[in-house]
Amino acid sequence: MSERSVTFYRWDDMPKENLSDVLDRRLITADRVMLAHVYLKKGAIVPRHSHENEQLTYILEGGLRFWIGEDESQVIDVLAGEVLHIPSFVQHKAEALEDTLDVDIFSPPRQDWLDKTDAYLRQK
Repeated sequence: MSERSVTFYRWDDMPKENLSDVLDRRLITADRVMLAHVYLKKGAIVPRHSHENEQLTYILEGGLRFWIGEDESQVIDVLAGEVLHIPSFVQHKAEALEDTLDVDIFSPPRQDWLDKTDAYLRQK
């Protein structure tokens, strides 16, 4: 059995991908999980969408307001130090309540983010 190697990352050394005037991100992708730093300026909107990927959103700084469901009837504010779990295929939308740094964890990794086919985020 061959030994698998480990990989070390430092966020500040990684390229920051600019998606719009109000949204940037950095990605770390492994075989079965993706970790992202998402940087949102106050007022940034992530349009309603869903995906097969299970998602954990952990707010490090700032806060996001989430609207959950097709009718957006469930509203949840997630602030620094809090985590929101979004199951597969659950519709959700978000707005940055202030300048925000969030850590998103996806399983499996978001192929649309890797392929850069995530047009709903790219609003330049």
